[in-house]
Amino acid sequence: MRVAGVLQACRPMPALWVCGWVRTVRRGKDITFVALNDGSCLENLQVVLDSRMEGYAAAAHCGTGAALHVEGELVASPAAGQSWELHARRVRILGDADGDYPLQKKRHSFEYLRSIAHLRPRANTFGAVFRMRSALSFAVHSFFRERGFLYVHTPIITANDCEGAGEMFRVSTLPAEQPPMVDESIDWRQDFFGEKTGLTVSGQLQGELFATAFSDIYTFGPTFRAENSNTSRHAAEFWMIEPEMAFADLADDCVLAEDFLRYLVRFALDSCSGDLEFFDQRIEPGLIDKLEKLATADFSVMTYDEAVRRLERAPVGFEYPVAWGADLQSEHERYLTEQVVGGPLFVTDYPADIKAFYMRLNDDGRTVAAMDLLVPRVGEIIGGSQREERLVVLQEKMRKAGIDPARLDWYLDIRRWGSCPHAGFGLGFERLLMYVTGMENIRDVIPFPRTPGNARF
Repeated sequence: MRVAGVLQACRPMPALWVCGWVRTVRRGKDITFVALNDGSCLENLQVVLDSRMEGYAAAAHCGTGAALHVEGELVASPAAGQSWELHARRVRILGDADGDYPLQKKRHSFEYLRSIAHLRPRANTFGAVFRMRSALSFAVHSFFRERGFLYVHTPIITANDCEGAGEMFRVSTLPAEQPPMVDESIDWRQDFFGEKTGLTVSGQLQGELFATAFSDIYTFGPTFRAENSNTSRHAAEFWMIEPEMAFADLADDCVLAEDFLRYLVRFALDSCSGDLEFFDQRIEPGLIDKLEKLATADFSVMTYDEAVRRLERAPVGFEYPVAWGADLQSEHERYLTEQVVGGPLFVTDYPADIKAFYMRLNDDGRTVAAMDLLVPRVGEIIGGSQREERLVVLQEKMRKAGIDPARLDWYLDIRRWGSCPHAGFGLGFERLLMYVTGMENIRDVIPFPRTPGNARF
């Protein structure tokens, strides 16, 4: 906890004052122990209240969850498990809490805590999760700044579906009951932006524009997908980290992805040890060892062709069949990382038909210069590609995917004027947090999750 000095004219040594919220209260006959926490770290500060202290009765009967301002002396603690405790001289109750406070001293299920998302940051687990989220956000920006990348704020409202899946939330000011119609279709020309718009699923397309001006850029912001999925790995609102590099190919993309993931894991190990120890003990035993191994591991590389052959020869059965041309499932990815290479793995050169239109077509005409970075216990954690820089090839790929090239004329322009090889990838920030903390549900690593049927807080 943070503490501050308060000069006392009548004493040669300064006293301390702290502010925080009551986690527990243990009352004795003439003494009360209060565990206080201000959110700055996992550990509580024990505050000792003596019955001779002014205002003892009110302070000793404050409720769990109450906000206190305490002045006193920090002394060595005789109790096990803590080095210091604060002997209070004065306590002010800034905000009391009654007996209905939902977070009592007992284990609460994560499902219950999601129902009180406005209070769950005060729970130990979520305090650790959101401190980790803050720390790794800082690490993301530090990594790219150290390498000279430009940070770009790409638009949240867009008229383009980057992935072409049509799973976008509409943004409209038209009346929902009776929108203007033309030829039995909604007349989007009368909408606020004069065309059909939605919340972005990716900042990549705009990121590519900036990469052709600044060479190396990245975006880090919220993205949205109207996918009616209730799995533990999907949310309707999530954050994406998306770097783009000009004058780069797929090999360069893999190098950056490896350096990036290793940097973030190393940062967590070096800077968040207290919270990681909590996760290792309470959430995923062996977590720290897993992260240490990743931070020093060799990253293997395997083509999609080879991956399919390895899976077809696997001495185990899979729930989903393995066939060339089908996307790899999590069980396939985990087998490759855990049983075949025993560490992180790049799978490259996927079939063109199962990948996005913007990925560069390889010389074989049937695969694209794409990569997925797979890690043990999770599977895919990063996905990226070299982008198609050839105008004619990209136009043909768009038509084949059912995308009107005229709708993305601005995107095609950078292939007309000064086109160059370029590459990038996307890392879902919540997926990273799940891996680093051991949390199993994406709803528990984002402050206020947005999922089907849930936008309460």
